Amino acid sequence: MTQSRPKLWTKDFIVVSSVNFLITLVFYLLLVTIAVYAVDELHATTSQAGLVTGIFIIGTLVGRLIIGRVIDLIGRKKTLFIGLALFILATSLYYVNLGLTFLLFNRFLHGLTLGIASTAAGTIVAQIIPMTRKGEGIGYFSMSATLATAFGPFIGIYMNQHTSFSVIFGFCLILGIFSLCTTFFLYVPKTDKPIKTAESKGFKFSSFIEPKALPIAIITFVIAFCYSSVLSFINFYAIEIDLVEAASFFFIVYAIVVLLSRPFTGRLVDVKGANYIMYPGFFILGAGMILLSMAGTSFVFLLAGALIGLGFGNMQSTTQAVAVKLTPTHRMGLATSTFFIFLDAGFGFGPYILGSIIPLTGYRTLYVILGALVILTIIPYFFLYGRKEKAILLAE
Repeated sequence: MTQSRPKLWTKDFIVVSSVNFLITLVFYLLLVTIAVYAVDELHATTSQAGLVTGIFIIGTLVGRLIIGRVIDLIGRKKTLFIGLALFILATSLYYVNLGLTFLLFNRFLHGLTLGIASTAAGTIVAQIIPMTRKGEGIGYFSMSATLATAFGPFIGIYMNQHTSFSVIFGFCLILGIFSLCTTFFLYVPKTDKPIKTAESKGFKFSSFIEPKALPIAIITFVIAFCYSSVLSFINFYAIEIDLVEAASFFFIVYAIVVLLSRPFTGRLVDVKGANYIMYPGFFILGAGMILLSMAGTSFVFLLAGALIGLGFGNMQSTTQAVAVKLTPTHRMGLATSTFFIFLDAGFGFGPYILGSIIPLTGYRTLYVILGALVILTIIPYFFLYGRKEKAILLAE
């Protein structure tokens, strides 16, 4: 019965997933160390250090906008190769100390290169995964980023406490070089290059954003915006409620739950459809945020982490699978780019907007509000995608 199932765990799938894990690991490792570097080595203020951290995501967004339009003209493997080569260059430039302005420029450049490389990786993996295992395959692929979000900050904080910034930058450089080397073993089947028409040459909305992926990308933005409050403020919140030790394990618990659930949820998306993950996911993620607001013990704090992982971790991979499933093969690069633009926008703008609300609400009230917002997002999801899914599945 399982004989006819096409193979998922091919050499190429493993290579692309490994590359995505390593470059995302570098991103999260530097996310928790670069602000400290800016303050200690370049005497930056707290707000300047925040800009050093955040400008990376702006660069990533620009990279995705640019590359989503031209990836299929350049070639998917070539785009990945170029992105990784530039990623290594930007990583090496951390050794050049020319002051805060140069660091800001390099952080933007580094983000730009990550946007190019990760969009290419996401597009390649969407292409090589068999159509009947798309949800399952993208679920496993996005687990590479999930693991990086857990281990990147953990390694970064450990290295920050025990080594120098030169060693940290050197470690990131080695990871980048290793990623580039592995792409030599990658085979990407050729696809038909899009025809350059007068329409495709113009500066149209559809040249940068895939309209078919837009509805699900909007939902992705909202849940990423809410989840960014956890990524950005969980340590500050833990200090406030005296659960600092538990906070160091929060993302480890998150990753374990995603690892255990992803094999089942990805398969469920392929067999039953995204609604079977998304509707429960809104309630689970919302409940996790609200439980986090009530945390007074390590157990409750980490249980909230497990619920948030089960909810957001699986909704993220499901929305990505929907974005590429809805899109023709020749526009898969643009669909992948569109998905990540909205995901990154949620992560990027969330901390700035929510950071200005916290003085008015406090952390506990903020997590209650965001938990309620997540649950209410069921309504736009239903109108934007949920009610149409049955017709879409029948049309496949």
